Amino acid sequence: MTTPYDDTNIFAKIIRGEIPCHKVFEDADVLAFMDIMPRSPGHLLVIPKAPARNLLDIAPEQLAVLIRQTQRIAKAAVSALGADGLTLQQFSEAAGGQEVFHIHFHVLPRWNDVRMTPHPAPMGDKTVQAEQAAKIRAALG
Repeated sequence: MTTPYDDTNIFAKIIRGEIPCHKVFEDADVLAFMDIMPRSPGHLLVIPKAPARNLLDIAPEQLAVLIRQTQRIAKAAVSALGADGLTLQQFSEAAGGQEVFHIHFHVLPRWNDVRMTPHPAPMGDKTVQAEQAAKIRAALG
């Protein structure tokens, strides 16, 4: 049995504008914003605006839009921040490591010989995150 989507989750609140975020990208279908507990510089999250708990219940059409934008945003993050590579993460259900039950992709720019901060990472510097978001937005055009 699938657990129903809970529209009181933090990402649903961010989509509705009830909680602020450092937006990187937004259109009718997708929102991307900086992770408040970054595991690497430029760590951001890409989410659909439509309610979906995770990879196991998102409609294939929504997933296609989400992954296309995730790739576009990831390329911009790598370029804007001069990263050497990228880690992309998606967790589904608690057993799979999911903590916020609204599907999301973690986009983590990576540099050679630099390890990610262990989870849970400390809160990020809001000024630094705003600067990183601006650089990525500029790279998106």
